[in-house]
Amino acid sequence: MYQLLPLTAPDPTPLGDDELARLYAYPESLDRPYIRVNFVASADGAATADGLSAGLSSAPDRRLFGVLRQLAEVVLVGAGTARAENYGGASKPNRTTGVPPRIAVVTASAQLDPAARLFTDTQVPPLILTASSAPAENLRRLADAGAEVVALAGDRVDGAQVVTALAGLGLYRVLCEGGPHLFGDLLAADAVDELCLTVSPILVGGGIDRIAMGPDHPPRGLRLASALAEDDVLLLRYLRDR
Repeated sequence: MYQLLPLTAPDPTPLGDDELARLYAYPESLDRPYIRVNFVASADGAATADGLSAGLSSAPDRRLFGVLRQLAEVVLVGAGTARAENYGGASKPNRTTGVPPRIAVVTASAQLDPAARLFTDTQVPPLILTASSAPAENLRRLADAGAEVVALAGDRVDGAQVVTALAGLGLYRVLCEGGPHLFGDLLAADAVDELCLTVSPILVGGGIDRIAMGPDHPPRGLRLASALAEDDVLLLRYLRDR
């Protein structure tokens, strides 16, 4: 993997995982949740291939995916993505704490299977961010499966509530892995600080799903902070231009 931007030498040298970790380090001395969103898209803008983001992934994308997880305190994901991608717990430890990041799932209904890998294949109990209107039986089942369940006021969970809940738990280094509706809700709340976008050299065509879907909001400006490339895969990092 080579760094195209910012160019640090006339002849770029391959980046190891330690160099990637330094390049993608979170800001120091955070006093609020910093939301980093990581997505992969096809060259023609599709968010999935055959219904899954894994259909667009590649060795460079998976490598960066692993490094980003090792920098995070919590991995934030929507329930639909957790089900479709068969999420389990993170396995590699955080580079600072030595403990794998928690998986936090956003679900208004708390309709998750306690026998899923999310609960059975993890070193750290998952965090469930749900609505206070969710059926009490669902909340009990997930708590009994070992999850920490946080019920937020209302019948849905919006982006602002997610950020407030993470702040209350002291989770500031946040990695959001989707899906599109959660990303859209975070954008509507102007809560996204960074977008890591892998552009896969694939044309999907057909009805293309976007990486962000949700409420209308004003355009959010971004600044290109870095660009990496390997095997025709482009890995872009954008920072929110505030």
